Amino acid sequence: MQTLKTKVLIIGAGTGGYVAGIRCGQLGLETVLVDASPGLGGTCLNVGCIPSKAIIHAAGKFETVAKAASDAGTLGITASTPAIDLSKTVEWKDGVVNKLNAGVAALLKKAKVKVIKGWAEFSDAKTCTVKTDDGDIRITAEHVILATGSEPVELPFLPFGGDVISSTEALSLPEVPKKLVVVGGGYIGLELGIAFRKLGAEVAIVEMAERILPLYDKALTDPVAKWLEKHGVQLLLGARAGGFGDGKLNVTDKDGNPMQLDADKVLVTVGRRPRTKGWGLETMGVAMNGPFVKIDERCATSMKNVWAIGDLTGEPMLAHKGSAQGEVVAEIIAGKTRVFDPATIAAVCFTEPEIVSAGLGPDDVKGRDDVIQAVFPFAAIGRALAIEAGEDGGFVRVIASKSDHRLLGIQAVGQHVSELSNSFAQMLEMGAVLEDVAGTIHVHPTLGEAFHEASLRALGHAIHI
Repeated sequence: MQTLKTKVLIIGAGTGGYVAGIRCGQLGLETVLVDASPGLGGTCLNVGCIPSKAIIHAAGKFETVAKAASDAGTLGITASTPAIDLSKTVEWKDGVVNKLNAGVAALLKKAKVKVIKGWAEFSDAKTCTVKTDDGDIRITAEHVILATGSEPVELPFLPFGGDVISSTEALSLPEVPKKLVVVGGGYIGLELGIAFRKLGAEVAIVEMAERILPLYDKALTDPVAKWLEKHGVQLLLGARAGGFGDGKLNVTDKDGNPMQLDADKVLVTVGRRPRTKGWGLETMGVAMNGPFVKIDERCATSMKNVWAIGDLTGEPMLAHKGSAQGEVVAEIIAGKTRVFDPATIAAVCFTEPEIVSAGLGPDDVKGRDDVIQAVFPFAAIGRALAIEAGEDGGFVRVIASKSDHRLLGIQAVGQHVSELSNSFAQMLEMGAVLEDVAGTIHVHPTLGEAFHEASLRALGHAIHI
């Protein structure tokens, strides 16, 4: 058996693991990165963030042409009735993924990170055996970074297989299903459900909660609910899915009545769980926090020189959180003083319309009389109207301290608002006050002007409302 000794061993080449690897390499640390996936980049790059946004983009293009092909056309534009060969769309999506895979591989090579393709299994906290196509490799390390990510939650009565699919299979379907039932009304289910509705599928969504996207406040989710209703998506709230067979999904509605939904495919998106099984975590002696690996503000586990980052460490399960943690850990190993203590981690739902939330929301400050809240609608923003983004009920909201005007939270719903998320996060991270936003000259015409106007409104002198 081949043996290796290294300064840093990273398990998992997702957005946390590969970023940690690159930063370790930049800092001159001997680093080995082990990953069993076909392509580098983990869930996000291969079967999550990137491919889903590619399919969402294609669906939007298809919808635009379909509108132009309607009797009335759109914006004076008419077109022939469109058709889609989803297998070719998936081929294009795979090309995007492959290009990014190659980019990650090149960056790791440049950083002198040794990448080993295979499945790692630990025998103790600093030793693992990696099964590769060329035989087993035994690796020992001074530092271990665990970045194993997460996986879709499977329902025992709806096991994955055949026509019951996870988001992974949904992103590689060869054709658009005629009837798609989505179990779970969170962001993954809604993003894909909306995309397939745009592509022409009949879509139904089954959600246990009383409303969609229950982690966001109702004002943010109402425009999404209105889009679903307008576009004929069947929404079953307070409902429970049951078994599936013979093209029918058993459902119990909110009143306890049994019903069946016809389905060519059932997409189960009821959440994700940390990937903790099958690689020897139980041999490493690390403390757990429920299903997650417990870490401190340095991303250190209870075992000396064993670190954990990303989805393995708990909510929020977001790629950009894992990347930031990866940088922090690499710098700590290199002797720098760092902690992972962000003021906020912004979250985005790529629904129709999109949702952004950063910092505190209205439910977090309910009943408090020491805060200011102000909302500015996109309907009053010229750029939004010029790109048909001002008529879906979208807005930007700011929440600030009444005493010193420090921003506490920023939210938005509307088309393309995901591009505002970094500005929101930056303002919160730097401890900005309302006057900082109000005093920044915002480019006209842009959607970002709504952030400016919401801040002015919180100060009592909005201009365009």
